[in-house]
Amino acid sequence: MFEKILIANRGEIAVRIIRTCREMNIRTVAVYSEADKEALHTILADEAICIGSAASKDSYLNMPNILNAAILTGANAIHPGFGFLSENSQFAQMCKECNIKFIGPDSHSIDMLGNKAVAKKTMMDNGVPTIPGSDGALESEEQALALADEMGYPVLLKASAGGGGRGIRIVNDAGGLSSAYFEAKAEADACFGDDELYLEKFLTHTRHIEFQILGDNFGNVVHLGERDCSLQRRKQKVLEEAPSVALTPQLRKQMGDAAVRAAKAVGYKNTGTVEFLLDRSSNFYFMEMNTRIQVEHPVTEMITGLDLIKEQILIAVGEKLSFTQKDIKQNGCSIECRINAESPKNNFRPTGGTVEYLHIPGGLGVRFDSALYQGYKIPPHYDSMLGKMIVHANTRDEAIARMKSALHELSVEGVETNIEFQMEILNNPDFIAGQVDTSFIDEKLVI
Repeated sequence: MFEKILIANRGEIAVRIIRTCREMNIRTVAVYSEADKEALHTILADEAICIGSAASKDSYLNMPNILNAAILTGANAIHPGFGFLSENSQFAQMCKECNIKFIGPDSHSIDMLGNKAVAKKTMMDNGVPTIPGSDGALESEEQALALADEMGYPVLLKASAGGGGRGIRIVNDAGGLSSAYFEAKAEADACFGDDELYLEKFLTHTRHIEFQILGDNFGNVVHLGERDCSLQRRKQKVLEEAPSVALTPQLRKQMGDAAVRAAKAVGYKNTGTVEFLLDRSSNFYFMEMNTRIQVEHPVTEMITGLDLIKEQILIAVGEKLSFTQKDIKQNGCSIECRINAESPKNNFRPTGGTVEYLHIPGGLGVRFDSALYQGYKIPPHYDSMLGKMIVHANTRDEAIARMKSALHELSVEGVETNIEFQMEILNNPDFIAGQVDTSFIDEKLVI
């Protein structure tokens, strides 16, 4: 077992990892930027070391500084959390060269799945349903026009190295394709240093369904069921739940088998998430695979009883999975609401401030993953997510009621949040009936 793990992240995910490490009797090292000197993860870890100034590029994205911190403190593994360097194949390879275990997949798998065009081609070759579109990267604007005319509009232009909704353009007709093509290339190059694009048919009114997978170093891969992440705003997830009301047992098995097949196709090790789009006719299509722990992993933990961070560490240290697919059971329903420092009434503008008063609800089946504490000054340099309210109950109706009760009790004073916006979703009749898709918030929820 690892003696000491450095956590190359901040905020609630760093706190989350520290808690599991403490249960496993593993010492932890927190890294922090100058802006995060008083952050909770620096207080809870056994050691803390500053790695740079407030800007992410100088701290949480500074690979040499992070590796030097690991060497200096004697850490023999690094957990990257999510975001920052978690899906950076160069960082994974640098860890390996420094004889420090990267708690995640190897650099080869990250590379294969990080390039969306390559990933799509790999899935097609292994019998995983994919969205109709180009077989790989587009070679020219003319090729994009020809494919779009053949498939019919609307279509999506997407960055091969993309993520987070960047480098994407919806094209409704041939007249708009040329400008969209070059805009998407420019944005992809600016955001990812790679202007390669691919093209897909734009599927409307779909659900976003993702399957959590675990793979060990002995070829064993299991899935832990699905999460429905259809509640999104501008392609950013807002609320997630498990299981999905849209899946029958037969469809769940088909999609789960496809997720396992996808992971095995790239020799995947550690935790990952296979993301699908599900249309109204129950056809599903591979979208991408995230090679890290997900923000919404707690809903899977709540319905399976598994600690996914612990499983990541056990796989990284070389242990076999202690369970098979038939051992995985989904119990009840779990919902997660992302609590952000933002103003929904002002186009969701990020907000800041000092947490003057904080009250966190409790009770059966209530969990709040956060790095907040009373008196904490929220730095303006990073993501606006303050925490995640997670509930678990026997049924979906009970879970909705429990979440509403928890949000009613949650109090974060001194900072404007989206708590009331989350309550609007939970009170919406269509959401209660399970009649949602990825366009629900943008098209139907009036702010």
